[in-house]
Amino acid sequence: MGTATLWLMPALPLAGAVFLLLTGRFSDKWGHLLGTALALAAFVVAGIGFFDMLGRDTAQRGIHSDLFSWVPVAGLQADFSLQLDQLSMCFALLITGVGSLIHIYSIGYMSHDPGRRRFFGYLNLFLAAMLLLVLANNYLVLYLGWEGVGLASYLLIGFWYHKPSAATAAKKAFVVNRVGDMGLAIAMFVMFSTFGSINFTDVFAGAPQAGEGTLTAIGLLLLLAACGKSAQVPLQSWLGDAMEGPTPVSALIHAATMVTAGVYLIARSGPIFDLAPDARLGVVLVGAVTLLFGAIVGCAKDDIKKALAASTMSQIGYMVLAAGLGPAGYAFAIMHLLTHGFFKAGLFLGAGSVMHAMDDETDMRRYGGLRKLLPITYVTFGLGYLAIIGVPPFAGFFSKDKIIEVAFNQGGVSGLVLGTVTLLGAGITAFYMTRVMIMTFFGERRWKPDTHPHEAPAVMTGPMILLAIGSVTAGALFAFGSSLQNWLAPVVGVHHGEHVVPAAVVTALALTVVAVGVGIAYYQYAQRDIPEHAPATVSALTIAARKDLYGDAVNEAAFMRPGSYLTRALVFLDNRGIDGIVNGTAALIGGLSARIRRVQTGFVRSYALSMFTGAALVAAALLAVRLW
Repeated sequence: MGTATLWLMPALPLAGAVFLLLTGRFSDKWGHLLGTALALAAFVVAGIGFFDMLGRDTAQRGIHSDLFSWVPVAGLQADFSLQLDQLSMCFALLITGVGSLIHIYSIGYMSHDPGRRRFFGYLNLFLAAMLLLVLANNYLVLYLGWEGVGLASYLLIGFWYHKPSAATAAKKAFVVNRVGDMGLAIAMFVMFSTFGSINFTDVFAGAPQAGEGTLTAIGLLLLLAACGKSAQVPLQSWLGDAMEGPTPVSALIHAATMVTAGVYLIARSGPIFDLAPDARLGVVLVGAVTLLFGAIVGCAKDDIKKALAASTMSQIGYMVLAAGLGPAGYAFAIMHLLTHGFFKAGLFLGAGSVMHAMDDETDMRRYGGLRKLLPITYVTFGLGYLAIIGVPPFAGFFSKDKIIEVAFNQGGVSGLVLGTVTLLGAGITAFYMTRVMIMTFFGERRWKPDTHPHEAPAVMTGPMILLAIGSVTAGALFAFGSSLQNWLAPVVGVHHGEHVVPAAVVTALALTVVAVGVGIAYYQYAQRDIPEHAPATVSALTIAARKDLYGDAVNEAAFMRPGSYLTRALVFLDNRGIDGIVNGTAALIGGLSARIRRVQTGFVRSYALSMFTGAALVAAALLAVRLW
């Protein structure tokens, strides 16, 4: 692929979005096929670019394409430029590949929806924005894609806007993401004031000469942006509610695209974080807290999609933690991101297949015993389950164990704490995912009498099978001969640290913890009857987990209410203070004018008397001065 054709990758789905959204009912009957074809075409372009990149020397693999001068304003020169290197290639293949499978799946899933053409238009818009984000050559173009992803996610989450819950969820996602977006916008302001540019090359080249405080500020602002897009604490509250959108949206947002944007931003901005240890510490802390936060929430969710959403939050936490460890963890963060794209997309599409069979029921307490009635869904979902909990030789085993290993290799107290956190997260993941598996596919049948479960059509099961294959093979492929590490090394660097804890010991510990998590879930959900309704008498932690660990309540108490009070105070100050001064001044002048006007009677005798009185006063004053 040359620089002349790089623009085709985001342009193809963008053209599909424009056509499908502007042609109206003209394309209702075949618009979904056009949208899918353009997504596949973008994947073909990405594949051609990948093989072309393999045929070049390592130093010559990155290509740049300057399309036009976008913002030529005095000192700010921002071109609409794209770049394709080893890091962006990983994302481009993931976005277009998994995105195309989700398009194909959606043909069956949305077959009876009257808004199907509009849905595929939004899917195409999402792909175009995400591709622009990862192919950008500077932060301003990245910001354009960043905001495009936010817009498309708003439209997709609220696709069924006739439902108040969907409209509210879309608005919540949009507002929370705007908080993070402010971080990216302000970071660009600081970059321009410090480096005189927002191009990646200029910013990264100037970073070593910048002050550590400035770099820390930029890093923390970029972290805030990443928290919004990747649903990390404290901006995680939108993710669970986003399940109100159609299930393919959940697969697209939670697996291959939107939630991975924050990880990409941190990895792409590695030269800044590497010189700002405090900012890196912030990234590590956010990742560590979120991976446990999401895992605990996932244990208490009976809605299958919300359990998987909490799982996504936790798995992205692993990626963010690894990215916070710098060159030692960048490659493994990307490895887990790629493997997660396969198994989490497969799990969400499997959940959609179950919902399709169960008349859109999402409560796992009303499932049970579906493995015989949905054999393809059961096998593909099961392979994704084995991958996410980290059972060898499935994909998650290779990527997640590497993150645990790197965490322990930090050494000292920090290494022990981070290693313990990642191990604990692995155990909890094994528990809640085994819970999902048992409640859905095993045990007694708990569905309603008028429900008749049936396997999904081939257009839905086909993508599930392909994603399941990726869930089995992707991890080994990336880990073999450190292939992914070597591929990414020119962009994110490479780090050969000491093994504080031997890899074999880490693997043994991880598998032991996973086995314990599986065992506890098996004892609690396979050996006991599952009630139709969740027990009312539970522990305080379970109650908190059901309420998302009070994330909304904390945000309301810490930000919303103080912000509301501050707004009211400012309104009062504006009305009674600023407006009071302005209006009072006007009233004073008006009153004085009205009173002064009274001396203007229009009678000559009045003016003569005034002149005589004034002259007399002046004469008296002069006489008094002379006599003094």
